[in-house]
Amino acid sequence: MPKVMASAPSAGGRHRRGRRVSPTLSEINVIPLVDVMLVLLIIFMVAAPMLQRGVDVKLPIASRSQEIASERLFVTVPASFDEDRRVFLRDEPIRLEVLAERIRQATMTTEDKQVFLRGDGTVQYQHLMEVLDALKSGGIQNVGLVTRLPGEQ
Repeated sequence: MPKVMASAPSAGGRHRRGRRVSPTLSEINVIPLVDVMLVLLIIFMVAAPMLQRGVDVKLPIASRSQEIASERLFVTVPASFDEDRRVFLRDEPIRLEVLAERIRQATMTTEDKQVFLRGDGTVQYQHLMEVLDALKSGGIQNVGLVTRLPGEQ
C-alpha cells in the first residue's frame, strides 16, 4: 500500500503539491534469489554423479535379525595337496573329486551357502583355484579366505 505524506508549506504560503505519494519497499525482489538457486541446483546436479564412488556390494535383505543356527564350515588345503589331492572338510580328509558332493550334502540343510577356505602358505595359487572351482560346483555361493595376522600363531 502506498504511503501518503503531506508536504511542508513553502515560504510563500502556497503549496506546490498537496500530497506526495511514495512507495515503500515492503516486497523482496525474488528474481535474483531464484537465479542463484537455479545455478546452485545445476552445479549440484552436475557434481553429484562425480562424487559417488564405491564398490558394488551384494547387501543382505532381512526383515529381522536371527541368530546363526549353523556352524561355520571350514575347508583346509594342506601343504601335501600337491601329492595326494586331499583337502580337509572340518577335520575329515576328502579327495578333491568328491569334495563337491560332500559340500552339497553338508550344506543341504543350511540357508546360507558359505564356506571358509584355509590354505597353507606353501600351496600354489592354482591348487586353491581348483578347490574353489570344486566348491562352486558343489553349490557354494560365498567363499571366505581365512588368513592370520602377522603376530598370531
